[in-house]
Amino acid sequence: MGGAGAAAATGKKPGRPVTWPKRQLIDGIRWRVRTGAPWRDVPPRYGPWPSVYGLFRRWQRDGTWRRIVTALQARADAAGLITWDVSVDSTVAREHQHAAGARKRGICRPSRPSGSMTSRMITAWAGPAAA
Repeated sequence: MGGAGAAAATGKKPGRPVTWPKRQLIDGIRWRVRTGAPWRDVPPRYGPWPSVYGLFRRWQRDGTWRRIVTALQARADAAGLITWDVSVDSTVAREHQHAAGARKRGICRPSRPSGSMTSRMITAWAGPAAA
């Protein structure tokens, strides 16, 4: 018996040994989701943050989180812990009055109307010295 047969018989996977147990990494994911902190701020007791984030993304891509949530919801529903009531609310959230038609070039306006200088021509003979 050699190689893969020996690994299968003992139940161990071939390759690099696990440095951080999955439980610690999952606890790191739970800490990050609970606190809302950036991934880089995951405490070192949960393992290096790239490992914690890597497990999170791997499980997100392969659908593991979806399966976990679905199974937990099914278990809670079977135990009668979830009531699936739908609530419709007619509350309207309005935006600020200036948010609808904002100018694209910014909110600054000229200090005087643009037509004020063209309505009255100022010439050298019409100035105060001419009187």
